[in-house]
Amino acid sequence: MASEAERRPQGVFECQLCALSAPYSYVGQKPPNTRSVILLEESYVLKDPFTADRDKFLVLGSRCSVCSRLVCVGPECSLFYTKRFCLPCVWENIDAFPQEIRQDVEKRKALARTPCGKPSSRT
Repeated sequence: MASEAERRPQGVFECQLCALSAPYSYVGQKPPNTRSVILLEESYVLKDPFTADRDKFLVLGSRCSVCSRLVCVGPECSLFYTKRFCLPCVWENIDAFPQEIRQDVEKRKALARTPCGKPSSRT
């Protein structure tokens, strides 16, 4: 059984772009109760509420490496390319990214314009 300290949230994570909020239980690169897992960025982590496995977790988000804005890992808010970048900073510095990343960001922009539930005319 998990200890009381493990179950108690440390605080509430809130994305500064989309306002997603969720309680987090850990901030850092080595979530508790994980075997040899080291995250590539300091992340806000939540113990996975959908499983009883103590070593399962969900990454909620991180700080943008450019502006320090707290952003979720959702594709509408940020991307990870060696570091976490919020999409506003990506667009401000788009020419600094490799072609593959620029194409990925363009696809995200196109998908964001497509209304939910309606397929894009592009296939």
